[in-house]
Formats: sequence, structure tokens, C-alpha cells
Amino acid sequence: MNTEWSLNEIYKGFDAPSYEADFGKLEDAMKKEKELVKKADTMELKSAVEQLIAVEEEIAKHIGNLSVYIGLVQAADTENGDAMAQQNRLMKLWSEGSATQAAAQKIYARIPDIDAMAKESDLIQEYSFMLKQAKKQAEHLLSDEVEEMIAAMDITGGSAWGNLFSYLTSTVKVDYQGKEITLSEVRNLAYSPDAKVRKEAYEAEIASYEKIQDSIAFALNNIKNQFAMICEKKGYASPLDMTLEQSRMSRKTLDAMMTAIQEYLPVFHKYMRKKAEMLGYSNGLPWYELFAPMGKSDTQYSLEEAKECLVNNFQKFSPDMADMMKEAFENQWIDFYPRKGKEGGAFCAGVPSIKQSRILTNYDGYFGSIRTLAHELGHAYHNVQVQTQRVLNQDYPMPVAETASTFNETHLIKAALKEATNEEKLNLLENSLMEHTQVIVDIYSRYLFETAVFEQCQNKFLMAEDCKKIMEEAQKKAYGDGLDSNYLHPYMWACKSHYYSSGLSFYNFPYAFGGLFALGLYSKFEEEGADFVPKYKAMLHATPVCTVEEAAAMEGIDLTTPDFWRQSLSQIEELVEEFCKL
Repeated sequence: MNTEWSLNEIYKGFDAPSYEADFGKLEDAMKKEKELVKKADTMELKSAVEQLIAVEEEIAKHIGNLSVYIGLVQAADTENGDAMAQQNRLMKLWSEGSATQAAAQKIYARIPDIDAMAKESDLIQEYSFMLKQAKKQAEHLLSDEVEEMIAAMDITGGSAWGNLFSYLTSTVKVDYQGKEITLSEVRNLAYSPDAKVRKEAYEAEIASYEKIQDSIAFALNNIKNQFAMICEKKGYASPLDMTLEQSRMSRKTLDAMMTAIQEYLPVFHKYMRKKAEMLGYSNGLPWYELFAPMGKSDTQYSLEEAKECLVNNFQKFSPDMADMMKEAFENQWIDFYPRKGKEGGAFCAGVPSIKQSRILTNYDGYFGSIRTLAHELGHAYHNVQVQTQRVLNQDYPMPVAETASTFNETHLIKAALKEATNEEKLNLLENSLMEHTQVIVDIYSRYLFETAVFEQCQNKFLMAEDCKKIMEEAQKKAYGDGLDSNYLHPYMWACKSHYYSSGLSFYNFPYAFGGLFALGLYSKFEEEGADFVPKYKAMLHATPVCTVEEAAAMEGIDLTTPDFWRQSLSQIEELVEEFCKL
């Protein structure tokens, strides 16, 4: 089995004729859009809209291929100078079209009655949701020239700071036991069955951030200040309001979820205190023991064993899911192991043009890595469901983006628990609670941290020490007495890429949303069995063309009151009680 992904199905390199040809096609399509915008006032509105949509489909197809290829090359090798140059080339071209794109959005906003026009055009009917969103967002568009300037300045502004973060965290040398290893490798050691290894790895990780903390603090300040400034200029009340609109999610839903999370924090604290007690600590868990395995936990899995575990378990849910997983392992969709220059963490990127996905992980052989694969393959399955949508209707918002992935995790754990011995069950329960704690408690701390950063960076430059203090305060509030306050992780802001996107903020609460929404959906699967699967697939298919509340309503779920969220959290409480008994 190949352990690195293949990108040849997209392009065979930056010097491939097809790569340059697509760049040329993108330039031609963007010129055509510019010409259409200029003469739109002299055209019948329906015809102008139809022609703009058609050319935007061409643009989306080519920029999708180019951007995903560049991003994947760079993720696997952040020191690749050609990838950096190509990214700047693409961003420059894209920024030059920002004024045209803003003008096109304003043309869509001029449609007096989208539903009425949709009755006269099948194309407009298919894109009616997108057009309604464009009409809504047009209220926040600046002049075409200013939109173009923002996009151009971002190349050497927020996006450049984000690239610096990726470069620093992927290349920093971590001094561990007399040798130099990567940040991804040392962070993986947090799951080691050896307590001494976990503690020493934590200390080495913390020490490594001191080498790059100031540069990353500069990146964080400048990205957040840029985002806040743009939000203000566009007329949003706050960065969070802009994020919620981008997420197609109401503040009422976010408040309902956060209310339930705050109510259930003591449940998570109880779990952590019990784990600390079992590991011999009396003052809560030190951070370096958050991921300490318990029960029978020394089992390591080869890639073949990981594939077999996933394919066999998901065959019981849906054969097409299992087939996709098998294809992913066998046809080089996945880049498995950590190495110097490769990004840390894990992600899944859809490649619509070849109807596949590509997945990056940093596989260490433990069950947690199989769970990560299940998570990322859930994203890939979501991508499969939206492939039959038209090209501009394939992007789904952040909150539901984490639903299929977390649903997969839930299925894997529940299946494993049914077959486990008591000792294995303890390990699986603990592993599940560890992940739930990350998705709920740690995500809540990240939400608190980002909220505080936005509030404070407007009035002062946040040095590394300031960022550390804000993070520690957020962790104390979220983790409570479950953590030993003498051993927190003050650098969690310096290792999470979610903070360093110039166009996206608050990529934290969607994980909690996805986790709890998936638990609610899984309860329905347990009640309905095979009858649930086609409805689930239909919901995933619809996510790009509806709000998150509308997607949930397809399954009979109301997200705007705390009750649904409490019901999902109560399932985690049951796991905590079972864990404490074992």
C-alpha cells in the first residue's frame, strides 16, 4: 500500500501542459465575466444572470482544480518554493477579478423576485438559493474597486501571515531525547502508553514554541485585525456576526448550543477528575495526561489493519461508504505519516473534477489515528453526496461540514464498544470521552480565546505573553477543576491552524455543532436502522443549498432551542457514568 497520496490525477506537476492550460482557461473565463458585467445594464436581466452563472461555473471549475492542487502540494511540503510561487500567482489573478465578482453579486441582488425568475429558467431555479444568499450578502459589499484592493492586499497581508504560521509550525525543530523531531511527531507522543514519554514530550513541545512564539503572535494579531477591520467596513456588527452569516447559521442556534454546553461542563470535569484519580493525581489532570490511554491501549495497527477495521465497520452502515473507504486506501487518496515539512494535524480536501478526495493525516498506529481516518473519510463521504449538485452548489457551510465526519467517529466507537472486553471497553470509553472533551470543552476554550483576542487586539498589540495569558484563562474557565491549573497548555493558540485564516474566523464552534448534531443524528439511525441512511444522504446532499436550521429540519430537528443540544450532551453524560463505574 502506498503511504503518500497521488496528485497526478489532478495535474502531473506545475510544468504539466494541462496545468498551464487551466490557468489560461481561468484567465479567459475571468475576462469573459468582466465583459459581461460591463454590458449587463444593456441586457435583459434574466439573460445577464444566466450568462454570468454559466461563466462563473467555468471559473469555479478551473480555480477549484488549481487551488486544491497547489494547496495539497504545499501541505505535503511547506518548504516547496514552487508551490508558494504558484499560490501567489493564483491569488494575484483571483484578486484582480475581485471587482468583477463584487459587481456580479450586485447584479444578482438586482433581481426583484428570484422565485418568479426561477419559474422562467431551469438554471436560475437550480441556483435560487445561491442567488438569494448573494442578494443578502450584497448589503455588505463595498465598491468594486475597494473589494479588489482588499483581495490584492490580502496576498501580502493576512494570507501571507497565515503562510508564515504554516511554515514555522511545520519546520520548527523540537529537541526531544537528544534528537530533533517535528512538532507533529512530538504532539503524537501525547497518546503514548508510557507516562514518562508523555510528560517529556509535553515539555519538549512547550519549549519548542518559545523559538517561534513572537512570529506567530505577530501573525495572529495581523490576521485578526485585518478580519475585524474588513467586518467593520462591510457593516457587520462583529466578526462573529460575519462568521455566522457565512455559516448560514442563526445566533439563536449558537446561543442555544452554548447554553447547553455551559450547563454540561461539570459532567466533563467529573470525567477528567476520575481519570486523574485513576492515574494517581489529586489536583485534576495535568495537560500532558489529557490523552493518556487507559485500559488495554498498547495495540498498534498497521495500515492494512486500519483499512480492514474501517471497511468492515462501515459496511454495516452503508456499503457505498465502505467501498469509498476501500478505494481511498487502495488508490492513494491518503498521505499517512508525519515527516519534515509536512503540515501537522489532519484534513480532507474534495477534488470535484475527479470525483475524489485527498486526505492528510499524521498516522501513529494507535486507535486514535484510525478514528481520525474515520473522521476525514466522513468528510470524503459528504463530498460524494454533493458531487451531483451543480459546481457552484457544492460548498457547504462550516457547521454542517463537521457533521458527517463526527457521525463516522460515533459509528466507529459504538461498533467497537459492542465487541470489546471490559479492559478494551474502558480504553474505548476513555478514548471516546477524550475526543468528546476536545470537541466540547477544548472547543469552548478556543471560542473563548478567539472572542477575547478580537476584543483585546483592537486596543493593544497582543505579545506572546498576552496570548498565553488569554489562553490559560480560557482553559481554566472551560476545563474548571478537571485540569491541574499548574500544567495547562499556554500555547494552544500557536498550534491550531484554524486561527490563521484571513477569510475565516471562529472555526471552533462548528466542531461542537458537528459533534452534537452527529450524536442526535446517530440516535435517529439507532431508532430507524437502514431506513435512516437514504434520508441522511439526502440531507448531506442538501447542505450546500440550505441553512443549517433547514438541513436539521429535514430530520425533524429544531436547533434553535437548548433541548436538542441537551439531549445530545446527555448521551455523553451516560458515557461518563459508565466510565466511572468501570
